[in-house]
Amino acid sequence: MTPRQIVAELDKYIVGQQAAKKAVAIALRNRWRRQRVAEDLREEIVPNNIIMIGPTGVGKTEIARRLARLAGAPFVKVEASKFTEVGYVGRDVESMVRDLVDVAVNMVRTEREDEVQDVAEQRTEERLLDLLLPPPENAPAPPPGGEGDKKDARVWFAGPTSGQAEAVPEDAQSRERRERTREKFRQLLRDGKLEDREVEVEVSQSMPIENMMIPMGGGMDGGGGMDGNLMDMLQDWLPKRTKRRQVTVAEARRIITQDELDKLVNMDEVINEALDRVEEMGIIFLDEVDKIAGERSGGAGPDVSREGVQRDLLPVVEGSTVQTKYGMVRTDHMLFIAAGAFHVSKPSDLIPELQGRFPIRVELTSLTEDDFVRILQEPKNALVTQYRALAAADGAELEFTDDGVREIARTAARLNERMENIGARRLHTVLTTLLEDVMFDLPDMADKRIVIDPPRVNDRLKDIVEDEDLRKYIL
Repeated sequence: MTPRQIVAELDKYIVGQQAAKKAVAIALRNRWRRQRVAEDLREEIVPNNIIMIGPTGVGKTEIARRLARLAGAPFVKVEASKFTEVGYVGRDVESMVRDLVDVAVNMVRTEREDEVQDVAEQRTEERLLDLLLPPPENAPAPPPGGEGDKKDARVWFAGPTSGQAEAVPEDAQSRERRERTREKFRQLLRDGKLEDREVEVEVSQSMPIENMMIPMGGGMDGGGGMDGNLMDMLQDWLPKRTKRRQVTVAEARRIITQDELDKLVNMDEVINEALDRVEEMGIIFLDEVDKIAGERSGGAGPDVSREGVQRDLLPVVEGSTVQTKYGMVRTDHMLFIAAGAFHVSKPSDLIPELQGRFPIRVELTSLTEDDFVRILQEPKNALVTQYRALAAADGAELEFTDDGVREIARTAARLNERMENIGARRLHTVLTTLLEDVMFDLPDMADKRIVIDPPRVNDRLKDIVEDEDLRKYIL
C-alpha cells in the first residue's frame, strides 16, 4: 500500500491526527522499500522510530495497532512504567521482545492451522466414528504387529478351547453392514445429533510447573517466581502424561481437532517464519514513555531508576540480540513507536542517546466537541454503530438523532474540561451511563424503537453531570 492508501485505511477507524497517520504511513512504506534494496545496503537501512506526544485517548495506541494489522506484522503494546532497571524486582525490558516473539509464533501457527483445517476436520470425523463404533466389548485387542490391510479386516476373539486369540476373516456381508452403520453415524455426526453422547478420549497432560519446588532468588518476573521465559522452556522439557477421560462428542471433537492440527503443522517451520517476521516486520508500541523520563538532577531516588530503565531500553532500540525460548532474535530492524502525554516531563528529559533513537516526533492534538461528533458516527467501528447492533440482537431499533449525537459529544467534552481529560474514552463512559436502563429493559420492552435525542440525553445525564460527587465515580 502507498502512504496515501495507508492513511485512507487509518481514516476509517481514527478521526483526525493526520500528522501522526502520515508519519506511520511513511514508516510502513519504508519497510516495503527496504525489502527491494540491494542486499548489501539493506542491512544498513534502519527504521525511523517514532515518538507520539499527546494526551490520553486521542488515538496513539489505535494508530499503532491498526498499522500493525494493515501490515500483517507481529505487534505488542507494553507500558514503559512496568519495567524496572536490571537488578530490581520487576519486568526487564527484553521481555517485550519475548512477548513479540510469542505473538508472532501464535500468528503464524494460526495461519498454518487455517491452511490444514479441512484435513484436520476430516481426520477428526474418522476418529470420532472409531470412538462411537468400537469393536465388540468381548473381543480382545489384536496381537502386536500393526493393523494390517484394512481390506482384509478381521474380528478377534478368544478361542473356544485354547484360550488363545484367533483371527476369523470378516465376511462381505458383515463388512457391508458395518460400513452402512458407519455411514449412518457419519450423517448423524454431521447433523449435530450426537453432540451430547459421551466417548472416551486420551488426553495429554503436562505436570504443572508451579508444583516443582525450584528455589529461585529475587523473583525475576516481579512476582517472586521464575522468569516466564524459563518457565515455558521447563514446561516443554517435562514429560507428558496421558489420561483417559469421558467427555461429550462436542468436547472430544475440540480435543481431537487440536491433536490433529498439532500433527499437521510443522512447528519448526512456524518458529523459523515467526522469528523472521519479528526481525523484519515486528512493531513494539512503547506506551507511557513519559513516565520513565524526568529531570536529570543526578540525585538519588526515583530518577535513578527511571534513567536506568532508559539505559536498559537503549541497546534493544539501538539493535541487539535477545535470547528467547525459540532462539536468538535481533532487534536491529524492528519498528519502535513510543508514546506519552508528557504533561509533567518533556521528550528532551529522556537521555540524549534514547532521544536520538526516536528521530520522528509527532504531536497529537486534543479532541474537540466536533471531533467527538465524528468519532461517534464516522469510523467503521463507531460506538453508535456498535450500540445499534447490540440493540438489534434483541430485535430492537436504536435511533440516534443528529441533535442527540451532538448533545452526547457536548456532554463528553464538558466533562473532559471539568475533570481529567481522558479523550475519546469519555464517550464510552457517557454512552454506557446514558443507555444503562435501555439495555437492561430492552428484552421486555413492548415498543422496540428507542430514539436517543437531546431531551433523553439531558434527562438521563443532567443530574449526574451537575452532581460533583456522582460525576467522580460514574462518569
